Amino acid sequence: MIEEYSLALPTTQTVGSEIDLAALVETYSALLFRVAHSVLRNKAEAEDVVQDAFVRVIEHRLSLPAVRDMRVWLVRIAWNLALDRRRRIRPEQMDGIFAESLVGNDMPADVALNEAQRMKAVFREIERLPKAERQVLLLSAVEELETVEMAQIMGKSESGVRALLFRARTRLRTRLDKGGNA
Repeated sequence: MIEEYSLALPTTQTVGSEIDLAALVETYSALLFRVAHSVLRNKAEAEDVVQDAFVRVIEHRLSLPAVRDMRVWLVRIAWNLALDRRRRIRPEQMDGIFAESLVGNDMPADVALNEAQRMKAVFREIERLPKAERQVLLLSAVEELETVEMAQIMGKSESGVRALLFRARTRLRTRLDKGGNA
């Protein structure tokens, strides 16, 4: 579907005054997928979010010259779309193999199983965090975004993001220590 729209679109990231949507897709689709998947933990839903994000690019192609940082703008779109979609997804629809995918394949099966169970416990505790803390922790830990990028995506100040991140990490550490999961 995206390939149909491989027409040149006006933007600030240009050769001359146009950009190829296919180049945007190639450059950012993996990042957007990781962002969506970190929220949804469902491959099909994350793929839909990525596609919807690029549909938004097409819909807003006339305002693209005003976009200062294409990466942050696209991540924010994918993030918001994933959050909207997550409200409609039940936990049992989320991929059960998400935690296992984060565990190394070169370890013995029993060690890998224990690590996967530990990761599931960590993500279960992350799910219990207040919304803003959960969001900033996912953006920081899973996507490894800078504070300034998280602030732009979340619409908060950098100091607000740092405070949320500190509280989220402290609360998560405390909960995991009490549960013996970390």
